[in-house]
Formats: sequence, structure tokens, C-alpha cells
Amino acid sequence: MLHIATFSRENTGQNSGFWQKLAPHTRVLVTLLLVFATALTPNGSWETWGIYGLGLIILILISRVTISVLLQRVAIEFVFIGVVLLGTLFRDGGEILWSWGFLRITSEGLLVLGSVAFKAFLCLCTVNILVLTTAIPDLLQALVTLKTPPLLVAILASMYRYLAVLIAEFNSMRRAAIARNLMSSPRWQRLLVGHMIGSLFIRTYERGDRIYQAMLSRGYTGSLPSLQVPQSKLNDYLAIIAIVILILWGQMVHLLR
Repeated sequence: MLHIATFSRENTGQNSGFWQKLAPHTRVLVTLLLVFATALTPNGSWETWGIYGLGLIILILISRVTISVLLQRVAIEFVFIGVVLLGTLFRDGGEILWSWGFLRITSEGLLVLGSVAFKAFLCLCTVNILVLTTAIPDLLQALVTLKTPPLLVAILASMYRYLAVLIAEFNSMRRAAIARNLMSSPRWQRLLVGHMIGSLFIRTYERGDRIYQAMLSRGYTGSLPSLQVPQSKLNDYLAIIAIVILILWGQMVHLLR
């Protein structure tokens, strides 16, 4: 949920392929296993990440995700974590490669920067494949199947369902400002965007309370209505076994190098 385009479902091959035939909770479980294995691997484990990258390539092939769409999403998300990544460059330790005042670039900083950037790239690609090939209601139901706390699932469901309302409200206020010629200068734009965000927060609180009261009057109990959960098949068990073997292979390479 790092950017709104996540919900546009641009991938045209999302209804075909081995990956799409798996149960939604199996896809979520496989994604989480690969993400946690990648993120928890120590810095500098390039051989292990190469193995996980091979698994990611296989995942892209079996899911038939459009490469350009996937890379566009990852590029947008990298903007949000770019500041954090640059902060790792100025760590102490190792050989000093460049210095200017109190700023120093060391070999340890380059190692951490490269490791964190590569891990983030692999994890973002994996998560985006899941979102591109699985509908949001199916993802929420998969979380329920995997025994995720009901309150967390309810919060995620409310965020997803209310996002379109927030976008519509913001666009309405923006059109009203443009119609009154209030967006003519950068200074006025900054002021108006700040006022619009504040107004949107108040409207969100008020409308959210009304929506919650309406949901309670219609029998809402704090959890999603029970749907028919797809049963795990042979392909689901094979996918889980394959990802576990891939993770163990990568960890063995890390331990034996």
C-alpha cells in the first residue's frame, strides 16, 4: 500500500499462470517466507541473495507479471526509502574512502548500502508480484485464513475501502481551487495543499464515524464476513516445499562460504 497505483490492477496476465492457480493464502505464505528470508540474511551475503534472485525470476515467469509495470512500482517505492538508504552510506567502520568535514564514506558504509538496497529491491519486487496478481479482497481473506489478528485485518480492509473516498474528496477540493484560480503560484499551491490536507483530515474523521455507525446498524461485528476459502491442493504444497528448499539452499550457501 505504498502508492495508490497498487490498486489499479494494470497487469493483463493476472488471471492465468501457475501462480494465479494457487490459493491466495498460499501466495501470501510463499511471499512472506521469501521476504523474511531475504531481509534477515546478514549484510554481504551476495551468493545467498543471488539464489533468492533466481527464485524471484522464476516467480516472475510463472506469474506472468509485466516487467515494465513491476519496475515502475518498485521505482516509485524506492523514492520513499531512498533517504534511509543514503543514511546507511555514512556509517563508521572500515576503510575511509572519502571525507568532507564530518561526512565520511567508508567501505563498511558502501557494504551496508549495497546490501540494504539489494534486499529492499528483492523484497519490493516479491511483494508487488503478490499485489499485482491477487485481488485485495482475496488478500484480506488470505490473512484471515493465516490467523492474522482480526483487528489488523479490519484496519486494512477499512483503509482499502475508504481510499477511493479520500481520493475523490481531495480531487474535488483541488478542482474547486483551480476553478477559483487559487493555484496560480507555487506559494499559493503550498498554502492550499496544507489547508486541503487539514480539511481532508477533519472530513475523514467525521465521515469515518458516520460510516462506522452505519456499519454497526447493519450488523458489523468487527470482522470480515466469512467467505468460502479455497482449499489447498497439490500445487499449493509443492509451491511451499519449493520455497522452503530455496531458502534452505540459500542459507546453506551463506553458512558454508
